[in-house]
Amino acid sequence: MKQATPAAVDVAEFVARRSVGQSLEAPFYVSQEFFDLDIEAVFARHWLFVATDAELPEPGDYVTVAIGPYSIIVVRDDNEDVRAFHNVCRHRGARILGEERGTVGNIVCGYHQWTYGVDGKLLHAPSQAPDFAPSCFSLRSVHARTVAGLVYICLSQTPPEDFDEVAAQAEPYLAPHNLAKAKVAAQIDLVENGNWKLTMENNRECYHCGGHPELLCAYFPTYGYGEQNLPAVLRPTYERYLQADAAVRLTYDSLGLPYTLVEELDTRTTGFRIQREPLDGAGESYTSDGKAACKRLLADFPTARLGRLAFHTQPNAWFHLMADHAITFSAIPLGPDRTLVRTTWLVHADAVEGIDYDLDTLTKVWAATNEQDALFVARAQQGVSSPAYVPGPYAPSEEDVEAFANWYVTRLRAYLSDTERQR
Repeated sequence: MKQATPAAVDVAEFVARRSVGQSLEAPFYVSQEFFDLDIEAVFARHWLFVATDAELPEPGDYVTVAIGPYSIIVVRDDNEDVRAFHNVCRHRGARILGEERGTVGNIVCGYHQWTYGVDGKLLHAPSQAPDFAPSCFSLRSVHARTVAGLVYICLSQTPPEDFDEVAAQAEPYLAPHNLAKAKVAAQIDLVENGNWKLTMENNRECYHCGGHPELLCAYFPTYGYGEQNLPAVLRPTYERYLQADAAVRLTYDSLGLPYTLVEELDTRTTGFRIQREPLDGAGESYTSDGKAACKRLLADFPTARLGRLAFHTQPNAWFHLMADHAITFSAIPLGPDRTLVRTTWLVHADAVEGIDYDLDTLTKVWAATNEQDALFVARAQQGVSSPAYVPGPYAPSEEDVEAFANWYVTRLRAYLSDTERQR
């Protein structure tokens, strides 16, 4: 028997009726229509974290990033500025660079050898007419900027204007860690078998953190909890957290490090959250005992006991910065049920593997945690794909999940409204 063709999803109807305080309806996670909408309404219109300065240490160093049908070249130019361009030749549209990363003197299309500088200008186009104007055929640029060593791009011709405000608030927190001068110690790509929103929702709560034994050696699983909703089982941990927090705040104050929570996850176009807080154990890093994983600290800190600086940006990134190393995470949608999670570990540029740090020790906690999260996300995808699935309520500790969902649906509504006005 021939299978029936699935009915098209009316995305506007589902967006309009989204219930506050509940998980999204199934089509948000499983339908091709919503995946396509997410690319155009979210990923093609907002600032995305895509790389670090450390991945582009020298002029000509580049990475390529795939966002749905878009391919982007992110490259450091001869002035040592980070630039971004569509990976599309201005001749007949061929894909120019096929590797994920590398180094170039010039950007050369392998089809007809049109040659561009790392500033995007067309330098050479063989056998053109006498009136051909190379200046009219530069690579199409993409907005790019760095925030204290973190590289963001925006595909829209009119990026959200509040990004400068977010950067101004975040940079004083980030800058002391000197990420712009760090180097990449490791990078792991993991494809999760789930929708990108399930990846982000999973990241935005610690309700499930009992499933992360390696992480709990150093991380206080009290995220999202307070006196009003604290489970009895977490009371001893919460008391220990409060003591550690009071102690580390004295250190932050003495060093002039900002630490108070700034949270605007769903109240602005470029949603973000940033806070400095303690770690458990020795309080220095994400390791099995909380001790620093790298002897050479990222900057001239007088102590390694600085806990963690946590930074989130909507829609696709989160970061942990410690005294000894930093970890960046990005989530890139590959399909309705597949998401690329890229994790990068950064250390001081002069840190030497085997002397200053052991790579397995450095990466153990988050490599294991990511694998565990991938299983959780895959299970969630299987569940929301069932005809029996109906949205369930967010727990009080999942307030950041609700903020993410609210931010996301607000972005869809804005896009659909703009599209309707343009008709």
